[in-house]
Amino acid sequence: MKRGQTTWAFNPRKSPKPKVPEDVKSEVETKAKELVESFLKPEYINPLPEEIRFNYVVDIYTKWYRSYFYFCAKYACPDPQAISPSFETKFARVEYAGDGLFNLSYMRHTGTWFEIFRDLSIDECLETIKDLSHFQP
Repeated sequence: MKRGQTTWAFNPRKSPKPKVPEDVKSEVETKAKELVESFLKPEYINPLPEEIRFNYVVDIYTKWYRSYFYFCAKYACPDPQAISPSFETKFARVEYAGDGLFNLSYMRHTGTWFEIFRDLSIDECLETIKDLSHFQP
């Protein structure tokens, strides 16, 4: 092949992601809210220390975006030279895979999602989020 010459290659389309049924969405939201209120908030939102120097978690919440369900944390930035008084970050992602099954990922320090588990039920996903340190805010 000569330099600068182009070639054609087969590039199949990706299969579309399954649409999340409304009953599955509401079930996931209900169970995740219970996990957030009973475990994540008491575990990771602590009373303010006497001398505040570092960022700290002030809220944990969840939200849907397309077929992804995210666990998010809001941090306060007490430093007077901080760019903003707070910021938000996503720390766990549950992706609907179809047939009531989900894929579970965590946010790496590089800013990319890393999928650890595939085809789990929502109860297994939430239990894994609770038990593994990968899914800490």
